[in-house]
Amino acid sequence: MSGFFADYGGMLVKAIGIHTIYVLISVAIGFLLGLVFGILLSRIPTWSNLILPVVSIFQTIPGLVFIGVLFLWIGMVPATVIIALSIYAMFPVLKNTYTGLLGVERKYIEAAKGCGMSALQSLLQVELPLAMPTIIAGLRMSAVYTVSWAVLAAMIGLGGLGEFVYQGVSSNNNTLIIAGAIPAAILAIVVGEVIDLLQKKVIPRGMRKEMGK
Repeated sequence: MSGFFADYGGMLVKAIGIHTIYVLISVAIGFLLGLVFGILLSRIPTWSNLILPVVSIFQTIPGLVFIGVLFLWIGMVPATVIIALSIYAMFPVLKNTYTGLLGVERKYIEAAKGCGMSALQSLLQVELPLAMPTIIAGLRMSAVYTVSWAVLAAMIGLGGLGEFVYQGVSSNNNTLIIAGAIPAAILAIVVGEVIDLLQKKVIPRGMRKEMGK
């Protein structure tokens, strides 16, 4: 084991760093896009009937195929990976934002109107807080999935923990496979725990009690 770290320790640390950067940037962009589009679709039902089925179909496209297409279009630059991962990371947040907002009971929206709130105030102060558990669940799913999708960056020579996995597979070296897989699994767990902590901060205390949090 000491020999492995002597040979690959520096590469492993660099790979973890690159992988983490891909995940953080992509999830942040995907969350913002998913939140905005989810809100828009909840306000325009005719669009949702068209766009959501297209999103579901797009999700079935293998990540490697999509990254490969972007690679041919953009080239071997980090933006290729970030764009691909951001789009995939957007889908769970978009769907959960849309579902969460539609699930807000009408009586709360009517009460907000009765208090003189504008549509924007109702959205920000009533609807989004009530939909937040569903939205955060989408964010958690998005982040955990993105950790695994980021492995594909290595397929086009852009680093990350996938380098160890693919090198291990091609050379039948189980040690390299494990060296890439275990940090990726740990990163997924850590990201999930961080989002769980975020959930406790952003969800109103009364709702947390109802959820048993």
